[in-house]
Amino acid sequence: MPDKQLLHLVIGGELKSLEGAPEFRDLTKVDLVGAFPSYQDAMRAWRAKAQETVDNALMRYFIIHAHRLLDPGADAEDHEH
Repeated sequence: MPDKQLLHLVIGGELKSLEGAPEFRDLTKVDLVGAFPSYQDAMRAWRAKAQETVDNALMRYFIIHAHRLLDPGADAEDHEH
């Protein structure tokens, strides 16, 4: 039986500042990298985008655990470390 799909989104963009909670400089330029069925797949995409933008200190990418937003009561195993 295939693993249960745990939807993760990877997004990124240039932040206004490195201080405090992340706030994007321009929401119209947020990069929606994609939707992924597992944390491991999302991590691979995140790592690739982070590496591409390593020269811009304000550029950050994030993994959003969308499965938790869609079903907050579920006790899903997410394989995070």
